[in-house]
Amino acid sequence: MADGEAAAQALWYVGSGRAEIRQERLPPIAAGLVRVRTLYSAISRGTEALIAAGRVPESEYERMRAPFMGGSFPFPVKYGYAAVGVVEAGPETLVGRNVFALHPHQTKFDLPAEAVVPLPADVPLSRAVLAANVETALNATWDAAPGPSGGIAVVGAGVVGALVGFLCAQIKGVEVTLIDIDPARETLARALGLKLATPAAAPADCNFVFHCSASGEGLTTALNIAADEATIIELSWYGAGTVAVPLGGAFHSRRLKIISSQVGKVAPARRAAFTHRQRLEAAIKLCADPKLDALLAPAIAFGELPARLADILKPRSGILCQLVSYP
Repeated sequence: MADGEAAAQALWYVGSGRAEIRQERLPPIAAGLVRVRTLYSAISRGTEALIAAGRVPESEYERMRAPFMGGSFPFPVKYGYAAVGVVEAGPETLVGRNVFALHPHQTKFDLPAEAVVPLPADVPLSRAVLAANVETALNATWDAAPGPSGGIAVVGAGVVGALVGFLCAQIKGVEVTLIDIDPARETLARALGLKLATPAAAPADCNFVFHCSASGEGLTTALNIAADEATIIELSWYGAGTVAVPLGGAFHSRRLKIISSQVGKVAPARRAAFTHRQRLEAAIKLCADPKLDALLAPAIAFGELPARLADILKPRSGILCQLVSYP
C-alpha cells in the first residue's frame, strides 16, 4: 500500500440471508477527515433483518439509506449505524478520542470530522453502541410529549421499545408498562425498573401507547388498550410488508389518534432547539446509565458475523442488541 493508505474489512449483505466480509482500501486521509479504528459496533436487529432479507421496498430505497452506507438496495449493501472507535488520524483535537459514528460494520473507516461525536468519560465504549437506538427512542418521546401523569404502555419489548419505556419512566407521575408476548422479557423489564405484562394482562385506558412490535397483533393490542382520545405512536417499520389496522369498532367513537415517529427528522416540538447532532449528543449522554447494559448480548467477534448473522437475526432468537467486537 502507498503511504497513508490503510486496509479495512467491511460486512456486506450480498443476497437474501447471505453476508460476507470484503476487503477495502482506504486512501491517504484527506483534510477535514478522521480515520477511526472500530472497537465495537452493534447489530440493529429489526432494521438489519429486513435489509438482510431484501425486504426494503423499492419506493424506500433512497429514504432508507444509512448515512455512510455502501452499495445500493436490494444488494449488495454495506449497512449499519452503530459504531464506536478511536480516532487514529485527523485533527489534533480528535486524535486519540473515543467516538460514536453512524457507520456500517467495518474495521476502519474515514469520515468528515463533524460526523463523529466524542464520547463522555462516563459512557463505556460497549454501551455507547446503543446511541442510535436511544436517539430513536428519545425522538419518539418528543413526538408523543407525554405529561407527568397517567398510564403509558409500550407494545413490543425489543431494544427501541424497552428504551422508550426506560425514558418515559423518567417522567414523574407516570406508570409505564412494557407489553410483550415473551414472558422472558420480564428479566429485561426488571433490570430497567419497568413492569411487564402480556397482551392479555395489559393495562387498559393508557393515555399514550407506543407500538414497537412490527406486527398486526401488536398494533391491535395498542389500539385496544388506549384510553379515549389517546395517542398511539407507531415506531414499527414493516419494510415491504403490510399490516391490517383494525379501525372499526370503537376507534372513531373513542377519537383515537395514530401518529408515526421516525428518527430521520427531529420531532417538530424540539426542532427549533435541537439539530440532529445535538439530539445524538443528548442520546449519548443518556447511555451513561448502567441499567442499559441489560439490552446488550455478549460480544461476538467481527470475523464471525457472516456465519452468525442468521441466528442473530432470526425471530425469537432472544437477542436484543448484538454487540460486535473488533480486533
